[in-house]
Amino acid sequence: MLYPILPIFLTATLKVPVTVLGLIEGVAESTASILKAFSGWFSDRIQRRKPLLVAGYSCSAFSKFLLVLACSWPLVFFARFVDRFGKGIRTSARDALIAESTSAETRGKAFGLHRGLDTLGAVLGPLITILLLKSVNDNLRIIFYIAVIPAVIGILLLILFVRDKKIEGDKTGFSLNLLWRECSPSFKGFLFVSFIFGLGNSSDAFLILRAKGLGLTTSLVVFAYILFNLGYAFFSLPAGIVADRIGPRKVLLGGFFLFALVYLAFGLVRQTCYLWFLFPLYGVYMALTEGVGKAYISNLVPQERLGTMMGFYQTAVGVSVLFASLLAGLLWSHIGAGAPFIYGSVMALSAGLLFAGVKHEIPLNPPFAKGEKGD
Repeated sequence: MLYPILPIFLTATLKVPVTVLGLIEGVAESTASILKAFSGWFSDRIQRRKPLLVAGYSCSAFSKFLLVLACSWPLVFFARFVDRFGKGIRTSARDALIAESTSAETRGKAFGLHRGLDTLGAVLGPLITILLLKSVNDNLRIIFYIAVIPAVIGILLLILFVRDKKIEGDKTGFSLNLLWRECSPSFKGFLFVSFIFGLGNSSDAFLILRAKGLGLTTSLVVFAYILFNLGYAFFSLPAGIVADRIGPRKVLLGGFFLFALVYLAFGLVRQTCYLWFLFPLYGVYMALTEGVGKAYISNLVPQERLGTMMGFYQTAVGVSVLFASLLAGLLWSHIGAGAPFIYGSVMALSAGLLFAGVKHEIPLNPPFAKGEKGD
């Protein structure tokens, strides 16, 4: 409900410059990702995932109350920090729990289903926002308050119905430094490629501002964001199924190159009609990379290290997103609105070519059924 209107709230209501928006989004997203390394390691250490999930989703719910009170950008900054702090606490543990709850042969499908359902909520939320905008006369604070309701419902469902899985293996007596030395070359290579890719993958808030700058109204911007999430939700499960059949590496490569094309188009287009094609295609890129990337990692590392390794991956991505968002704000302000997207396209193409050249090892937990071949 909130993500597609928050950049507009900052730049239009609070009159915040785009460089500050880049700072807010970069710090918020990188905070989440840096915490994912620690929380993943901690969930492996205590052999439990659920407490971190409950704490993380509770932080994100509390952040909605903070947005209601915001009259200047520092409080919005703090609210985004609290929200992403919660995401950092929960994400690695959640991804590890999904991997532990599924067989290797269906892991891509499982992550695809999760991303699809998560994104379905990101479709319904903005639809509710569009309906509310007219009834509240574009008073965005009221929407911030209403968004608390589904957040609290989600926490209750988590507490009542989600159960921890028994984690096999020794979780004691290891350090993050030791774990890094134990990582396979394939895993380290994928982390490096993801970091390079992330250096050009700035916050999606810039896509929203780009659509607004090209002439879409606030409601139409939210609708474009809905189309993005529809593409994401619709293709997440099929992408996971295809990854289980042909191997996640090929699917990830397709996602990197699709991102390069879509971002280049965002940087070059001047008419709003193209946005109705670009936003859904951007959703397809997300479907090809988000869940599939996690499935790829879960097959390269031992089960007892899943939370930690997921955290390593998320941290590498998050640190790069901080630099990408800061740089995007500067490029937007000093060169032009299209510059961040052209830069992002070049970085994605570079990452895809690097990934194509990285040596691929046999997975520790192969996702292919007996008799099938992967890449």
